[in-house]
Amino acid sequence: MTGHEFTLTATGPFDFGATLRFVEDWPATSGLPSDGRTLRFAYCAEADWLPIGVAVTAAPGGVAVRTTRAAGPEIRGEVARILSLDVDGSGFAEIGESDPVLGELQRRSPGLRPLCFWSPWEAACWAVIVQRSSMLIASRLKQRIAERYGATVDLDGRAYAAFPPPVSLLNADGLGLPEQKEEWLRGLARAALDGVLTTEHLRALDPPEALAELRALPGVGPFSAGLILIRGAGAPDAFPGDEPRLFAILREAYGLPPDAPASAYRKVADAWRPYRSWASFLFRSSMYGVREDQRAGAAAAQAGKDVRASLSPGRRGSR
Repeated sequence: MTGHEFTLTATGPFDFGATLRFVEDWPATSGLPSDGRTLRFAYCAEADWLPIGVAVTAAPGGVAVRTTRAAGPEIRGEVARILSLDVDGSGFAEIGESDPVLGELQRRSPGLRPLCFWSPWEAACWAVIVQRSSMLIASRLKQRIAERYGATVDLDGRAYAAFPPPVSLLNADGLGLPEQKEEWLRGLARAALDGVLTTEHLRALDPPEALAELRALPGVGPFSAGLILIRGAGAPDAFPGDEPRLFAILREAYGLPPDAPASAYRKVADAWRPYRSWASFLFRSSMYGVREDQRAGAAAAQAGKDVRASLSPGRRGSR
């Protein structure tokens, strides 16, 4: 491809190799072609809603980025957000030192930062498409929509379909989804064009306010709102108040009772400030790479067991 190159530097621990391993394990991105060294993708940039191809490789202290068209400050900021390199992560390790359960996960995945959706708009559409569906099926449906309504970008000799911008889905039908979901996507398109589903808008709000605003959008419930804010806009310090799957992982990891109230999970998460999103991501990511229906949260649960065992009588100070 015609290269426009720039670099992004990480502040604090970062391992691009860990990002690539997550891409391979996460069902939403596992279909991306990979050579084990480069992350390649195409998307419609929030800056202008035009398609762009991006190739990312490791570089000393961060990553090297090549794009198919000139990348000004706004697009560079978007790529940084996608890789969570727009956040100073130098204090994240200290939180792991205070919370040994989280610290164990950090040691198992050193330098792993949240990989975000290419845009909050795309995250919102994914949140609707995946409802009552497996992530693998939802990923295929989303790809079909991209191929039908999105632009194709040539990236290193291969064609990549960019998920369409909001205007392309505003009046679209025949998306291969249930009628209700298609109507929700059109509503989300209107919200995106109104500036609601943008990184700038969502991160300018306090997380509770942003979550409440997102929950008011068509087809967006508590789980979807958290996904859009955390993995779409890349807000580093948000904790959704109602996410059963995350709560189940934390319940096992921290030995919480089955009837623990939501406040108990918020108390655990309060110790992760100002990186509550990052910590939650580590716990969620611990479930990928294993059979979801058999071993969800196995790594997090084992981390909690390991820590509790290390602190049991007769073993204190042995680690």
